[in-house]
Amino acid sequence: MTKLIGNLVFGQSGGPTSVINSSAAGVFLEALDHPELIQNIYGMRHGIEGVLRDELYDIGREDRQELEYLTGTPSSILGTCRYKIASPEVDDTDLRRIHEVLAKRNIRYFFYNGGNDSMDTCMKVERYLKAQEYECRVIGIPKTIDNDLFGTDHCPGFGSSARYLATAISEVWQDAHSYSTPMAIVFECMGRHAGWLAGASALAGVIGHGPDLIYLPEVPFDFDQMHEDARQVLKKKNVVMISVSEGIMTADGTLVAEQLSSRATDSFGHKQLGGVAALLADELADELGVKVRGIEFSLLQRCAAHAASGRDIEEALLAGRSGVKAALDGVSGVMIGFKRAEGEPYRCEIIHVPLAETANKEKVVPRAWINEAGNYVTQDFIDYALPLIEGEPHQKHENGLPRFARLKKIRV
Repeated sequence: MTKLIGNLVFGQSGGPTSVINSSAAGVFLEALDHPELIQNIYGMRHGIEGVLRDELYDIGREDRQELEYLTGTPSSILGTCRYKIASPEVDDTDLRRIHEVLAKRNIRYFFYNGGNDSMDTCMKVERYLKAQEYECRVIGIPKTIDNDLFGTDHCPGFGSSARYLATAISEVWQDAHSYSTPMAIVFECMGRHAGWLAGASALAGVIGHGPDLIYLPEVPFDFDQMHEDARQVLKKKNVVMISVSEGIMTADGTLVAEQLSSRATDSFGHKQLGGVAALLADELADELGVKVRGIEFSLLQRCAAHAASGRDIEEALLAGRSGVKAALDGVSGVMIGFKRAEGEPYRCEIIHVPLAETANKEKVVPRAWINEAGNYVTQDFIDYALPLIEGEPHQKHENGLPRFARLKKIRV
């Protein structure tokens, strides 16, 4: 393996998470430890769009302490984007431009932190550069709260969101059960096609304060069945708590949000807007005649760094560091992944997943991890998810408030 000397660029893509900046810290800090091979470290301004516009930040001019504060800073510190590069067979304009900018900046190490589409970007960049005989090692760093990246046991970002959801739901449980009034509460979790996050709300049940019913996109949703399920719970309790994925669909593949919106209009005939939680809460109010609450966690579940999983932070940091080490060893065209060892205690090792095996593929919750009735998850799911929410956040505080990283963001 020949040593490759040049510059490194790192970018963030897709929806932010509370630990995506931990992966950035891993890449930056590890790269700083190898000045003999990595001469300059750059950050993409708003993901791949920053490369296309040749808008890069000089990370080498940041204070190392501020880079370390990234492990307690949510969102995408460099800025993110949702930009899909065309296949070169259709239009190679973007890839030609990326090649031009990388060559101009002597970038020989390319890191992209994101989900399914981001791994597709990595794959296209790696293949195009190889075809142009431009030596550059391309590494994908996994990120998504949806936990739907194929080829890895789990994704950085999921554990922290799962911890936030389980914690918030258990706290709402305490509030709701302080009344004698019958009530139905619907929680809406992110997840359009995969129900990992809604399933993770069951972790609140480990301490006895979780939802009674959980509905995931992996099982067709039935309104009548939800009504009956809720009635049965209310017979035993004054309160029924329901957790749903935003992407639940009926048997014909129609999103519940779309179906309900088509049935509810205002006085002008406009379709009702709102999330699945609010719409299902209204449904239950009509059917059951009880007080209802619809709670949409929205952005809170992906930016709540104060409730982040310590293990998630450490693994996100490890993914970044491991990516740099792999690239320096000559590895390219892979995503950094995790492989879980069997048995107790929880252990995971770093693996290299070929980009072609993970790009544009989704990992859904196994049907065997959802109960037969389709309204809750099994113990296998809980055993899988519980270790991922362990450990305390890494945030520092000033005046009782979080001390986030303050990068100078000096343009190259």
